[in-house]
Amino acid sequence: MIATQIRQKDASFYFVSYPAEDILRRVRFISRFYAEGEKSIAPEEAQKGDEVAGFIQRIERSDAAFQRTMSHGKIKAIRNFYETAVAQPPIPGTVLLFSSDILDFSPLGNYKNVGDLKEPKEKYLIIDGQHRLAALEFYMRSHPQEAKTIHVPCIIFDGESEDFAAEMFVIINSTTTRINKSHLIDLYERVSWEKPDKRLAAKVIEKLYSEDSSPLQYRINRLGNRSKQEKWIMQAELFNEVHRWVLRSFDKTEKVNEANVMRRYRIVQDFFKAAKAAFGDTWGDPRYHVTKPVTIKALIRVCADLNSRDRGDEDTRVQRWTQRLTSAWSEVKREFRDDGFYERFAAKGQVERVGKVHKYLSGRLGL
Repeated sequence: MIATQIRQKDASFYFVSYPAEDILRRVRFISRFYAEGEKSIAPEEAQKGDEVAGFIQRIERSDAAFQRTMSHGKIKAIRNFYETAVAQPPIPGTVLLFSSDILDFSPLGNYKNVGDLKEPKEKYLIIDGQHRLAALEFYMRSHPQEAKTIHVPCIIFDGESEDFAAEMFVIINSTTTRINKSHLIDLYERVSWEKPDKRLAAKVIEKLYSEDSSPLQYRINRLGNRSKQEKWIMQAELFNEVHRWVLRSFDKTEKVNEANVMRRYRIVQDFFKAAKAAFGDTWGDPRYHVTKPVTIKALIRVCADLNSRDRGDEDTRVQRWTQRLTSAWSEVKREFRDDGFYERFAAKGQVERVGKVHKYLSGRLGL
């Protein structure tokens, strides 16, 4: 196929005009999902006769993917635009594609940057434009002759790892209106330009969510309203507190590796094990505010305070902290009853209330 090679600094990529039916054969639709134990978050059941919902339901899902779950409404809206657009081009913006293969490019004649580009052996990943191409799929089914006249402008990146594609996705979608904070946190570790302290905090959050040893396992809401299980705190809220703690003690020479992630994870894990023991049967009880967002965020701050004062043997840390918290907090459980909680910790908003709970709990510990 004819392509234009584009060079920018050390990067090179290609511009191609793909006929609609050709590009739909060459792309791979995929979206991210989160496993919760043995159960994954499945798309809503497709109603009989709803071909768009059926298409979304069959899309490949992987926790290694970077793409968001596709929107049924958005696909239908774009398809409707394709049907009604006349003078306006249906797909004026480029679709971004990715292949880990190194594609063979042969310049034509005297042109250095225009030539023949060989297609990859495997299907392209879509960095940006999944909804536009999904809508094109349905437009092709209902208006095959008109669809054949459409050529899709595409930018193709090749010869890199899938982390490169994930990074491109984040660069394009990293505004609050296009990608939610929780999704962005999941991708921090794959973004080379993101600050190491954020990447470290994100990895600690992932451990808190998924490790069997974590008292918060599967209680962190990474999915927003799509979650089917009871959750205690939004991932973005917890990330802000863990990142705050990481920054408090982060050394610029500290590497974001498994050893350092596990070291910090174990501190938080041990603290929450001690807190769970100290709060006893009120832990996870919906009649108490013990495992609700305000208190969990305050507990992360108490953990940071305690860890800065108590740097004893890691092997005995859970035992030491359990004894200390149980002794100091033996009388605090009743203060966290739902009935009257907001009066006991009166504040103008959640930020101030987290500060008050933190001060109260740290004060009882003499911190």
